[in-house]
Amino acid sequence: MSENRVHLSERLQCLADMVPEGKRVVDVGCDHGFVSIYLVQSGISPHVLAMDVREGPLSRAKEHIQTYGLEQYIETRISDGLKAFTPGEAEVCICAGMGGRLMMSILRDSEEKAKQLDALILQPQSELPVFRQFLRKEGYIVTDENILLEDGKYYFVMQVISGVYSRVASEQTLDTEEERFYDNFSRILLEKRHPVMRRYLTEQRESVDKLMKHLKDEDGERAASRLSELSSERMSIDKALNLMDKY
Repeated sequence: MSENRVHLSERLQCLADMVPEGKRVVDVGCDHGFVSIYLVQSGISPHVLAMDVREGPLSRAKEHIQTYGLEQYIETRISDGLKAFTPGEAEVCICAGMGGRLMMSILRDSEEKAKQLDALILQPQSELPVFRQFLRKEGYIVTDENILLEDGKYYFVMQVISGVYSRVASEQTLDTEEERFYDNFSRILLEKRHPVMRRYLTEQRESVDKLMKHLKDEDGERAASRLSELSSERMSIDKALNLMDKY
C-alpha cells in the first residue's frame, strides 16, 4: 500500500468521519474516488466499492486508486445509483454530491437494498426539508447530523439507519406540525447547538428580513401573499434560534 496519504476537503472529511469503523462501504457517486481512498488508507473500511454513473469520473477514480496502490482494496463499478450493487457486498453506503430529489430517487429505486444496509451517510445538496420529510415517511431514522460551511456554501451530512417501517404509523403520526418544523430545521443540529447551524439560521433570517423590507414597498395581492409567507418563515427561524438557546 502506498505511503502517500490523501487529504480531503472539509466537506469530504465530514462524510468520512460519519462512517462506522470496520464496515465495508459502497460509495455511490464516488467522483474521483478520494473518499474511498481515504477510508481504506485510514483503516476505517477494509474494502470499498466505488461506483459512479459516469465513465469519466470513474476512470479518474481508477487512476487515483492505482496511484495510491489500493486496487486490492477498492473496486470500481459503473452504476446508476445502487442498481449495480448486490446486497451483502457492503454494510454502509455513502451517497453525496447530488440534489435531494435525485438522492430520493436512488433510495426509492433500490429501497430493499438500501434498507438492508447498517447505515447510510447522505449529503443532499438541495431541498433539505423535502428530503428529511422523505426519510421519516419512508421509515429511515437520522441518528446523527452535521453541518459545515465550505467555500461560501453550507453542507448538511446525515448518518441514517432504517427503522421499523409502518405505513399506517407514517400516515397517522409523521406529519405533525412539529415534525414539519424539524424537517426545516434539523432537531439534531438544534439540540447540538451547533455553531455553524446558528450562523446558517442567522443568515437565513437576514435574507428574509431583506426580502420583507423590499416587499413592504410594493402593492398588490401577490406581494401581500409573499410577505405573509416570509413573515411565517421569519417566525420559524426565530423559533429555531430560541430552541438552540434552551437546549
